[in-house]
Amino acid sequence: MSDTPFTPQDGRILYVMRSPKLLLRETLAGVITALALIPEVISFSVIAGVDPKVSLIASVVLCLAMSFLGGRPAMVTAAAGSVALVIGPMVHQHGVGYILPAVVMAGVIQILFGLCGMARLMRFIPQPVMTGFVNALGVLIFFAQVPHFWSRNPLIIALFVATLLIVLWAPRVIKSVPSPLIAIVLLTVFTVTSGQLLPTVGDEGSMSGGLPGLTQLLVPLNLDTLNIIWPCALSIAFVGLMESLLTAKLVDDLTATPSNKARESAGLGIANILAGFYGGIAGCAMIGQTIVNVEMGKGRSRVSTIMAGLVLLLLVTALSKVMADIPMSVLAGIMVIVAFKTFSWHSVQPATLRRAPWPETVVMLLTVAATVSTDNLAIGVLAGVVCMVLIPARLKEKLAVKAEKSSPAQGK
Repeated sequence: MSDTPFTPQDGRILYVMRSPKLLLRETLAGVITALALIPEVISFSVIAGVDPKVSLIASVVLCLAMSFLGGRPAMVTAAAGSVALVIGPMVHQHGVGYILPAVVMAGVIQILFGLCGMARLMRFIPQPVMTGFVNALGVLIFFAQVPHFWSRNPLIIALFVATLLIVLWAPRVIKSVPSPLIAIVLLTVFTVTSGQLLPTVGDEGSMSGGLPGLTQLLVPLNLDTLNIIWPCALSIAFVGLMESLLTAKLVDDLTATPSNKARESAGLGIANILAGFYGGIAGCAMIGQTIVNVEMGKGRSRVSTIMAGLVLLLLVTALSKVMADIPMSVLAGIMVIVAFKTFSWHSVQPATLRRAPWPETVVMLLTVAATVSTDNLAIGVLAGVVCMVLIPARLKEKLAVKAEKSSPAQGK
């Protein structure tokens, strides 16, 4: 085996497969990532107006395809809420038959975006907008979990609190197994054996086993169809690209390693076309589940996302009844911790706010407000970028000089 140290950016599958320790770590990271995908993917299918099984199968295709095609190892791609938000209105107005051509068209746009090298434009997104994007995501993830644990039933609250305690304290004793996996197994076994009737994954949608066939084209390929799908296809393409590339940049910062943004863009387009034909709905990077994989599971390679896709496939098919018994309050507890880990608490500390130029703070807060109010990350980022552009050039120069003077002297 090579003596070259394993680093996140290479994601070499063979290197991990030859190391039992790394393989175990990446496999367990994939297991908890698959479990963390389930509640969000199901809830997003409701937004898009499609069957939960459709979103779950599409997520398997997306996760596995991007494990090989993507430009950012360990980043999780699945059927996402931002994409569901733009597909939903078209489905409600015209029907599910238009999803396939819209997704395929969006995939082609994303491939062209990657081949033309336009993904490099993401490097020009200002840091305050990135911080606002991350903070808004933390807020959205948290509030999406509230309905699953805020209850008059004391047992639901108790399971939620128990999940928090296990996830936070178990790593001090057990380091070889991810603490979220311990929480899910222990608390699911408790609820099943005790006969408690609690909200579970099975209550969120049909969990029947088996695999669907290829997605059928139900609409004619003519100008009328093109007029219906092109606005949705453009939205899918750019919203999906923006969220994926921003998430890739975030993981780059977390792991101090680079990623290939052009490969990520083209890979996402191919993966979405595959998901459209087998699954039926598009997707993009899932930042919450990526944090689960990278931070909680310590996943660093493509093996972790391959395992996540395979475990999700196993849960959707052979183990669908087991998946249906997982309490929603337990998964909510894990995602609440993800929300707190996602939020940049340093950015809102009084000392940080005093040092930061006020326009940058305004841009960060505007990005958060626009994202949370619209429930759309793309709109929030766009609002932040526009606000940053509108700041007068002279003021930007003064802020840059002030920041340079206030920064510690170099080389000391």
